[in-house]
Amino acid sequence: MTISSSTQELVRKRAGYRCEYCRYPEFLSTSPLTIDHINPQSLGGSDDADNLALACRRCNERHYNFIVGTDPETQQEVLLFNPRCQKWSDHFIWSEDATKIIGVTSIGRATSNRFDLNDERRTDNFIQKSRRFWVKGGFHPPDEDPRRS
Repeated sequence: MTISSSTQELVRKRAGYRCEYCRYPEFLSTSPLTIDHINPQSLGGSDDADNLALACRRCNERHYNFIVGTDPETQQEVLLFNPRCQKWSDHFIWSEDATKIIGVTSIGRATSNRFDLNDERRTDNFIQKSRRFWVKGGFHPPDEDPRRS
């Protein structure tokens, strides 16, 4: 990775030390969250801070080199959520018990589907179980949007 340590720290601070996709808090991780290229390098994306997002490992891996996803409601292909130019709360909400991320726009639904933000493809729903514990601990859901503008 050719991203300078100062740029990495800018990305981490800007994100409030949370994954910019699923809002996973870095302090719960045994290692720092990863730097994700919003527009993947394999598709010409740069290491410029405007193309970088803080991501947990699972979101970064699921993002892979995709820039579009399918909205399961409309079956239309749309661009995935971009935390540099879109507000998380415009596209996603938490379920009443704060264990699921619900896409409320085509971008939100396609991103939730592509990233499997609720672990619905796993039989054990690990992330939902984890979020339930975080709620009990009082540090979930996050109460502010990570985007600082």
